[in-house]
Amino acid sequence: MNRLLTVKEAAEMLGTWETSGERFPRRLVAERRITFVKVGRHVRIPEDALAAYVAERTVQPVSRTRRLRRAA
Repeated sequence: MNRLLTVKEAAEMLGTWETSGERFPRRLVAERRITFVKVGRHVRIPEDALAAYVAERTVQPVSRTRRLRRAA
């Protein structure tokens, strides 16, 4: 079974709790950018939905090739 996180737990996992509190996860829910579950009037975010959100937005580093400068 997938664990359901509170908005505070989701913010802590995203690393946004210290700076913006619950605003960022609540904005993701309001904009329907992340899967969520309504339990009565409470919002819960599935742990794997949060992991998928992070994985989708992870940017891989680009290996830089060295460019040789030509003399003019």
